[in-house]
Amino acid sequence: MVTEAILRTTVVGSYPQPDWLIDKGVLRGQLVPRVRTEQMWRIAPEMRAAAIQDAALVAIRAMETAGIDVITDGETARESYCNHFTAALGGIDGDNPATILSRTGHQTRVPRVVGPIRHQQAIEVESAKFLRAHTDRRAKITLPGPFTLAQQAKDEHYHDIAAMAFDFAIAINQEARALEATGIDVIQLDEPWLRNDPDGARRYGLQTINRALQGLTVRTAVHVCFGYAFLRRGQKSNSYEFLAELSDSVADEISVEAAQPNLDLGILADLSGKTVALGVLDHSTAEAEPVEVVARRIRAALAHLPPDRLMPAPDCGMKYMTREVAFGRLRNLSEAAARMRQELTR
Repeated sequence: MVTEAILRTTVVGSYPQPDWLIDKGVLRGQLVPRVRTEQMWRIAPEMRAAAIQDAALVAIRAMETAGIDVITDGETARESYCNHFTAALGGIDGDNPATILSRTGHQTRVPRVVGPIRHQQAIEVESAKFLRAHTDRRAKITLPGPFTLAQQAKDEHYHDIAAMAFDFAIAINQEARALEATGIDVIQLDEPWLRNDPDGARRYGLQTINRALQGLTVRTAVHVCFGYAFLRRGQKSNSYEFLAELSDSVADEISVEAAQPNLDLGILADLSGKTVALGVLDHSTAEAEPVEVVARRIRAALAHLPPDRLMPAPDCGMKYMTREVAFGRLRNLSEAAARMRQELTR
């Protein structure tokens, strides 16, 4: 019998922050800042915590109203998916950044690793507690993954990227264990850089991901993608060089960007035993796609996955969109999933 337990909708993580909170011009100018960028905030530091919670409530209620089953707080407190976490770790110097070549070929400021990477304090726990207290839906918190963090830093201490990634994984695991205690339902690792260095991913990516998730009893997920298509249109690749390997990870879910790159869905068969949060919203378009288009993508995925292992989702985060476009996309995602549930009962 088909129930609401199948084709649960979810989000990848971020939702557009209000214009009164973040200067979107600075945000887009930085793309995905790897170090803290104070000028991005419109609210003074002494009033920022309350403002962030107000914005988190906006994101939570928007996702609920749109009908999404597994929600986040929109990552409202973050300048990017990664720097909020990295800046709080020991062994990191973000005040005197280095410059590296990003995976898109741009010069990017990144934190310097100047000593042993250590988890010093709870970083996302208060956000998780706030989210848990303000929704009765399934709730997810995201963390940057260890492989990606190692790729986004200048190593001036380890001189061994695998060793550095492993210490990032230990720090992430300590944070994840603290998050688990909040009653959160899902912890997700964001690992977009796995495809940037597939050879490195094969050498140490899986081991560091598994170390980051070691010992957790909460549901876990790993997200992979090609980047923010809303900002970088024209993605040509339609395959991942490192994806099937994630079937050997300890994660329960694999979150995959699929709509914008027109992913060959045959690869989903390689994710044996995993639930797949499949991107069915193409973020390179300027407007929300019709329900019929989204439903067609879900239907195509059902040729490769049973409905109890498929979770319709956006391709990637929604941070760089307008709130109107983001809400419209999520509403259509929810309606498309409901339509497909009805089809499965006929």
